[in-house]
Amino acid sequence: MSEEDIKNIEEEGKDDILPDDFPTEKQIASKPDRYFEATGRRKTAVARVRLFTRGEKQFLVNGKNYEEYFPMEEDRQMVTASMRKMKCLDKFRVTVLVRGGGRSAQAEAIRHGTARVLLDFNANFKKRLRKVGFLTRDPRMRERKKFGLKRARKSPQWAKR
Repeated sequence: MSEEDIKNIEEEGKDDILPDDFPTEKQIASKPDRYFEATGRRKTAVARVRLFTRGEKQFLVNGKNYEEYFPMEEDRQMVTASMRKMKCLDKFRVTVLVRGGGRSAQAEAIRHGTARVLLDFNANFKKRLRKVGFLTRDPRMRERKKFGLKRARKSPQWAKR
């Protein structure tokens, strides 16, 4: 085929309007809901929190209900603390993707993330959330192991002779 034949084929294709070029009703109806998003962190745990203003009012962590995901009552209280403080636990649909860390660190990361996302939703919440300490990221991290030691600070047993 010559270059002219290829150009003719390309030009012919541009004029054709195919039904696949337009979105279907299902694609239009499945438009994602509006949401606010924020990230919370603690140690090595990172939580991406999304707050949906519409939809079923629930709190999901990694696709599960937060009560299923966190078996300990203390962690459940930690996860919902910022929402309960603002009295809006049952007013939004919250989805969380959390990775890394242990269960307690994940719970604190979610609390940090939900506080930040509530701040994005309404800036008037800042004073109360700041006062309780939910907006402050806890900077404490695990200390690294040093060479010549067993752990970060634990040394091998000392022998005089």
